[in-house]
Amino acid sequence: MSLHRRQFLRSSLAASSLVSMGGVTIPGFLAQSARAARGAAKSNDRILVVVQLVGGNDGLNTVVPHGIDGYVRNRRRLRLPTGQLHRVTDDISLHPSMGQMAKLLEDGRLAIVQGVGYPNPDRSHFRSMEIWETARTDSHPEALETGWLGRVLDADPPSPGSDSPALHVGGGRLPLALRARRVEVPSMEQIDQFRLQANGSSAEQDSTRSALNEVAGVDRSDDPLLGFLRRSTLAAYEASARLEEVAAGQGGETNYPNFNLARRLEQIARIIKAGFGTRIYYTRQDGYDTHANQLATHAALLNELADSLAAFHEDLAQDGQAGRVAVLVFSEFGRRVAENASNGTDHGAAAPVFVVGPVAQVGLIGEHPSLDDLDEGDLKYQTDFRSLYASLLDEWLGVPSAPIIGEGFAPVSLLSTS
Repeated sequence: MSLHRRQFLRSSLAASSLVSMGGVTIPGFLAQSARAARGAAKSNDRILVVVQLVGGNDGLNTVVPHGIDGYVRNRRRLRLPTGQLHRVTDDISLHPSMGQMAKLLEDGRLAIVQGVGYPNPDRSHFRSMEIWETARTDSHPEALETGWLGRVLDADPPSPGSDSPALHVGGGRLPLALRARRVEVPSMEQIDQFRLQANGSSAEQDSTRSALNEVAGVDRSDDPLLGFLRRSTLAAYEASARLEEVAAGQGGETNYPNFNLARRLEQIARIIKAGFGTRIYYTRQDGYDTHANQLATHAALLNELADSLAAFHEDLAQDGQAGRVAVLVFSEFGRRVAENASNGTDHGAAAPVFVVGPVAQVGLIGEHPSLDDLDEGDLKYQTDFRSLYASLLDEWLGVPSAPIIGEGFAPVSLLSTS
């Protein structure tokens, strides 16, 4: 059956807006397509999960240099008791609330890159996040148009009907890191929010379904615009269909703590275990802007981070997936070396970055930045964050890094790919 061009356009655009929330059943042919696609998913593709700690994490009280004189001298009220820390080396240990991260370290699944930052650091949350998320420090107007992961997606856009190559799991805006020119990245808080929505009575919903089936079933290869709309509609349907199947599934036995970050990581794990082709996931943990009375707040945040990451890793390990999933944990900057008068810390510069997964080097990577040779009260960076991105792109995802982040960033060996 042929459709008038105007009818087709109107129906296609309406259909695109339906993929958001709701709980109606998807068309049967799409469910079949979803099952077929799942079977075709490549089980050996490596996956990157990015966890962004929003607010600027106090790296000195996370990976604690308790054996270095400058720590004791600069942290009098915020100093953490040595006896409660989790040992990494004789001089450096993890925060007392990070027992589960210490367990990951013991199991050979954690790397800690010390002193990560960039030249001429900016202490503005927004500007520093822009720099980390775009991998660009310049102020060219084009610098903010795409993120570093968005450019990865643009380099190899998905074919119509395939799984979305990236997902943002969490509330709020889509991270700039995922902004692309040629690919739209879905953003969702829960899997069951990503469903087809059809309003009205049962009869009206059936009518909507019939119209959608008609739109999706028409071959308009003779018209590039209509063909594009049809492909987009099919892609949206199939993504929704696959996620709807995950939401309807049992999810298996899991043991996640009752934290927001844990729930988001559990959603990601369910999608991975369901066999999706998505290779990049992005989520955030808020609350690290600890200017006052930091100790208790920071301890709670790090406990949530450590317990959530450990549960995520254990969930994937039980499903045989841990060897192909790497987690990058970063914050837009660290805090100043000296504590402030409000029992907190102010915006700083270099900080540690965590990598969880099949790491190539277990434990610390690089020397701890000097606590005596500071840059206006801040730690000097030793490793440019783009060298970590280069490693994740070149060696983990198999994407050439130079077109994405520029030339001159030698990869730091982070992950084992053997």
